[in-house]
Formats: sequence, structure tokens, C-alpha cells
Amino acid sequence: MLDNLKKYKIVLGSQSPRRKELLSGLDIRFEQKAMPDIAEDYPAGLDPEKVPLYLARMKAEAYRSKGMMQDSTLLITADTVVIVDGAILGKPQDREEAARMLRTLSGRTHQVVTGVCISHRWETRAFSCSSLVTFAHLSDEEIDYYLERYRPYDKAGSYGIQEWIGYIAIQRVEGSFYNVMGLPVHLLYNELKDFGESN
Repeated sequence: MLDNLKKYKIVLGSQSPRRKELLSGLDIRFEQKAMPDIAEDYPAGLDPEKVPLYLARMKAEAYRSKGMMQDSTLLITADTVVIVDGAILGKPQDREEAARMLRTLSGRTHQVVTGVCISHRWETRAFSCSSLVTFAHLSDEEIDYYLERYRPYDKAGSYGIQEWIGYIAIQRVEGSFYNVMGLPVHLLYNELKDFGESN
């Protein structure tokens, strides 16, 4: 499958072990190469649903500006945000902020949006995916247990759907489960199927 990609050196521009796991599920060969010094800043007033796509494009441009895009490179970058009450919940800075985020999500439905950018020197494609996630009520004891055992400080909204908290607290997901994990692989696969065939 995806024979059209054999001419490319595919690079996943992300530190995320979850995105690495999900991309591996498509049975394509790739290298994971992260640039941890990219500041995830975005313009004030930007629609929260558009922020992930903006950041995914910005990450791709950072690779390009540092001369890391060779003629054969096909770069995949992504960003995921959690949105509740029209505000973005990013990665928590500390335990206190993580606990506050989980209390905000407790017993409510929130939105998870992932933006993805596929970049080559002569072609770029970008898209986003949205899912709705409904949490059961979380007790303070459950929040403390999760934070102590799983330390979700590298995750938007302070949780990983594939972890303990997903098993005990997520009542419903509308849309892609894998999007909530950080990469909507069904959409990515569809974009990759004919990538570069017009070149």
C-alpha cells in the first residue's frame, strides 16, 4: 500500500510517542525527528479551532527555515488542542494547572481539534479534524490518582484518552478516537494515497 510514497524520505516532525505509534499503524517507513525549541505561539484572537492547523503549518515552516527539507523529504507535522467554553486548554505547566484543567473537563463535553500539515518542497497539504469527548464526573481522588500515576504534563488538556482516565471516565466520543490521541490517521491516509502523483 501507498507505493507512491516510496520515493520520499518520510519524517514525522513530532516528539510525541503517541503520534509515532499511530503513524506506525499505517505500515509506512518513517523517521521521527523533533524540534523541541519551536515556540507554540499563535496570534491573539485567532479562532481556537484554527489554532492547531496554524501551529502545524508553523512547525513545518520551522523545519524548512532550518534547511531540514531535502528534495526527497516528506514532512508530517501536527498539533492538537482541547477546547472548552471557547478557550484552549494546552499542555499544563504544573500539577496544579493539570488538576484545574481536569476539574474543568469533569462531567462535560469538550472539543478536540488536530491540525496536520504534509509538506514537500513542491507540494503542501493541510487539514484539521474535530472530535467531541464527554467526560463523566471526576472525583478529586480520581484526579489525584491519575496525576500521580500518569503525569500527563505533555498532553493537551492534561489527559491521554488511551490511559487509565480514558477507561474510567470517558463516556462518549463523537468522531475519530485517534484524533483525540493526536493524529487523525484515517484522514492522513486518504491524503497520502495520492500525494505527489501530480508532480
